[in-house]
Amino acid sequence: MHRLSRRQLTLLVLLTLVWGINWPVLKLGVGAYPPLTFRALSIWLGLPVLAAALLVLKVPFSLPRRHWPELLWLAATNMFVWHACIILAVRSLSSGRAAILGYTMPIFSAVIGAVVFSIALPRRGWLGVGAASLGVGLLLWHELTQLAGRPGGVLLALVAAATWALGTQLLRRTAIERPTLTISFWMTALTAVVMTGLAFTEASRWHAPNAVAWFAILFNAVLIFGFAHAVWFSLARALPPLASTLSVMLIPVVGVFSGAVWLGEAVHWQDQLAVVLMVVSIASVLWPVRPVRT
Repeated sequence: MHRLSRRQLTLLVLLTLVWGINWPVLKLGVGAYPPLTFRALSIWLGLPVLAAALLVLKVPFSLPRRHWPELLWLAATNMFVWHACIILAVRSLSSGRAAILGYTMPIFSAVIGAVVFSIALPRRGWLGVGAASLGVGLLLWHELTQLAGRPGGVLLALVAAATWALGTQLLRRTAIERPTLTISFWMTALTAVVMTGLAFTEASRWHAPNAVAWFAILFNAVLIFGFAHAVWFSLARALPPLASTLSVMLIPVVGVFSGAVWLGEAVHWQDQLAVVLMVVSIASVLWPVRPVRT
């Protein structure tokens, strides 16, 4: 099990708050603007923020040509599929349901790690996966009948989660010899191009964004693409895959409760119990192991 540094813990807390609050923000955004175009605009406006971070921190932009095939594969598994599928899922689901389904990612990651990469999970690792699975089930307790009527959104969210899980495993093993911020910048740039191409399928619905749409676009540009993605990739690359994935399991909880406050989505006792289980899940992989005395 891995112990977080103070800096990593601070970044994890900020990431949890920003990504959690973003779920109702996304719901507001796609309700006011075509979803794929909304996502493309957010990425293009966030890219200069990310570039400014590289300049301020004196991180190189250059990436050797030999790494571009791997970069493309990392971008596809970590960003292309996730952003295209999850933004369409948010359009058809509530923000809370989309967050819960999207954050089945750690469960997929554990399965992929065990089956594809032959990772043997310790007992505490299985405890974390089990607690996360039960927590997701409780969060979905009152949503199953509604979800059954929207299989398209459910399928999109699960495909997004499973692909992101594979991308997290691959990012931990990347052979690209560049800072994580450099990799994040180029993955974001490639995703901007891909999402722009997809956005043209909505050209007939393009119009000037209203105030709500602009708020959601700028929130995502600055805080999600300019900050949160870079932080996540840093944690995913530095921590073991199970530790990095389970460490963000409070994000869907924040998404559910912020959706309740902001959008009036219902909260039940099962959601409160799920909070406890998510804390257990995170503690199982991040709580320091007491050294054995000899």
